[in-house]
Amino acid sequence: MPAARREAIARLAAELRPGMQVALCTHINADGDGCGSESALARLLGQMGIRAIIVNPTPWPELFRWLLGDDVEERSAEGAKALAGVDRVIVLDISDLGRLGALADAVRQMPRDALVIDHHLPGQEPPGKTMLSDTAACATAELVYDFARERGLTISSAIAKSLYTALVTDTGGFRFGNTSPRCLAVAADLLTVGVDPEEMYHRIYGSVPLGRLHLLREALESLEVDSAHGIAWVRVAAGALERFGVSSEDLDGISEYPRSVRGVRLAMLFRDLGHGKVKVSFRSRAGVDVNALAREFGGGGHTRASGALVAGTLDAVTARVLEAARRHVELSPTL
Repeated sequence: MPAARREAIARLAAELRPGMQVALCTHINADGDGCGSESALARLLGQMGIRAIIVNPTPWPELFRWLLGDDVEERSAEGAKALAGVDRVIVLDISDLGRLGALADAVRQMPRDALVIDHHLPGQEPPGKTMLSDTAACATAELVYDFARERGLTISSAIAKSLYTALVTDTGGFRFGNTSPRCLAVAADLLTVGVDPEEMYHRIYGSVPLGRLHLLREALESLEVDSAHGIAWVRVAAGALERFGVSSEDLDGISEYPRSVRGVRLAMLFRDLGHGKVKVSFRSRAGVDVNALAREFGGGGHTRASGALVAGTLDAVTARVLEAARRHVELSPTL
């Protein structure tokens, strides 16, 4: 474990005391890392005599409902009201407070700054000053794992499954560039606690609703490629998720299809949210920093995986972002 992480863990732990009640929050449309990190940390804090509740700005994804069990309290449906009376908020997998959506103002108004566990590049408005943050971590869950080991807490089977879910989803099944030697070492340790890789694959990837495949088919029908710039993109129309009876979590992985096209360096998924807002997911190969591109539109994330919420119609946003993307690729080094 890097020395800087040990020091950050000590600072974070100094803010936590037995008898406290804390709220754990992650970003809008929580993913596997957010959900896995929250459910694992909730159980770990329980070992420290701290009551933890999960309060997210959007509903807990059905895909990861099984991570909660009967021993983790999830109160996202109550919104900001659920934060009343908590002693501290711990924000996970977020580098910018704006990613908390409807909960952002309530967290800003808390008497004390939020504590932060995250692995993203710094955002425009950090959620708090006491941070366990390292962009070298493959996932936020790697930092939660380190917190557990450094504090001498027990990683139970349920905690291991939550952490493994986070690792496997944020690394694309251990295929992406953030799959470090240490990431695999942590995953190996989790296997010794009772994680069954085949069971985890089935739960996460091997049991999807039929509507997800229909959504994928429609998205791929919209595939366009700019071979001259090495850019490919797909679009999802407003109302598509409702038509196919799926949720935003069923969009996970779709952006990998345009990125897989030979010669493509930058891939994008445009999702029309309706009401004049379009969510853009950026994915890239080495040499193209999509975090910098996403920041042009008020977003951010990782060097090769970022996102932004852009105002406008689907056609108008597509045109604006494509213009910026072409310029960005032209200025990016060719490796």
